[in-house]
Amino acid sequence: MSLVDVRPHPRQIAWQARETYAFLHVGMNTMTDAEWGTGAEDPAWFDPDDLDADAWIDALADAELTGVILTAKHHDGFCLWPTRTTSHSVAASPWRGGRGDLVREVADAARRRGLAFGVYLSPWDLNHPTYGQGAAYDDVYLAQLTELLTGYGPIFAVWLDGANGGTPQTYDWDRYYARVRELQPDAVISVCGPDVRWCGNEAGHTRPQEWSVVPATLRDAERTASRSQTADDGTFARLVRSDEEDLGSRAALEGVTDLVWYPAEVNTSIRPGWFHHPAEDALVRSGAELFELYLAAVGGNATLLLNVPPDRHGRLAAPDVEALADLGRRIRALRASVLTASVTASSSTLTLPDGVPAVASAPHHTRARWSPGVAGTEPWWAADPADPEPTLRLVLEAPARVHAFVLKEAIAHGQRVEDVVVLGRTAGEWRELARTTCVGYQRIVPVSGEVDAVEVRFTSNRAAPVLAGAAVLGTLTR
Repeated sequence: MSLVDVRPHPRQIAWQARETYAFLHVGMNTMTDAEWGTGAEDPAWFDPDDLDADAWIDALADAELTGVILTAKHHDGFCLWPTRTTSHSVAASPWRGGRGDLVREVADAARRRGLAFGVYLSPWDLNHPTYGQGAAYDDVYLAQLTELLTGYGPIFAVWLDGANGGTPQTYDWDRYYARVRELQPDAVISVCGPDVRWCGNEAGHTRPQEWSVVPATLRDAERTASRSQTADDGTFARLVRSDEEDLGSRAALEGVTDLVWYPAEVNTSIRPGWFHHPAEDALVRSGAELFELYLAAVGGNATLLLNVPPDRHGRLAAPDVEALADLGRRIRALRASVLTASVTASSSTLTLPDGVPAVASAPHHTRARWSPGVAGTEPWWAADPADPEPTLRLVLEAPARVHAFVLKEAIAHGQRVEDVVVLGRTAGEWRELARTTCVGYQRIVPVSGEVDAVEVRFTSNRAAPVLAGAAVLGTLTR
């Protein structure tokens, strides 16, 4: 099997098109001002007095986030829905008179605003008496999964981690995966799962080249578990590890025969910790910093999962809401900055190299196209396989200052592009603006200067490039 023969599943394509979405860490730790609980907390402590899930979702939507993943159960075992598997849940709390269901409230609020809904269900459970008893606990965990995956509508992601605190409980991942596939076949299983790969840190750091085709061994859940958080503090969320910066180049894959499509997710928190702590209200990341994380992740063939934790009253804190609003303004400005350009290509073909007819190739004078959130299944341009160095030239309607160039591969046809050179033309003279490596779902390449045309040269490819879009972005205005 060649590298380009490894292709994504439709659920992975749909997931990556979401680009950026939210984590909501909320639960017993919110009430106790902790990152990790003990499992011995009294359910009576969970009683947020002003909880408004619609306000949470409004703030996330204003930030242009497209989905939300709720911590339905964290390591302390306290369940945010009235589960039949334990009394350690909201049903035993005074919140909503013991009749509350926070999973329901968030799921419904998300759908009212058009956001997708997902769940985090911690395999580690410090409260349930069967934890550490092998299959007995797996049965409980599967029952909890079943409740979440059958009672709250479509689920776009089931987010798992391998944390276990050293307790002798071996998780039966295959049973967990099978239940998700059975009940929510369109949901991706993330991090400790076969669909979405952890980027390797919780600081928001992204690799210079992020490949989606990687060794199958990276799906090893124990490997992820061994690198999971092991301390109850906020330092882990800002820790950057870069010891494995190259996971998918030809050199890294030399001799590897078992390959999978396993794209990366960058997960990080808007605050030092994952749960809300009043002492961190002055340490919230700014909208400008969040936007840089967005550009690096979503513009680097990954998705961005941004954690925004509600406070003990059930509200998002003012600094978080302000930062989210600023992020949304910046993302909207980015999308509005596309410059009109006509495109010429050194070659094009109406039939893709693997024999699939192209919906549209790029003949001379086709307009440039960039559509954020497009899944990357229909190609916009396919280079001729006989072209030794395919080239696209985008000629602007008028000279303009530029700040980025965007490329999107049609990833349904594999990840093909390895190296790209971007040139700009000013007063008839061409100069190099940037170089970049793999593209994948999307690559946002920073450039600068005033130009009247941009040319992109595909200097190294695993097969003839097949693009879903390309665009030149002008100066941002907010």
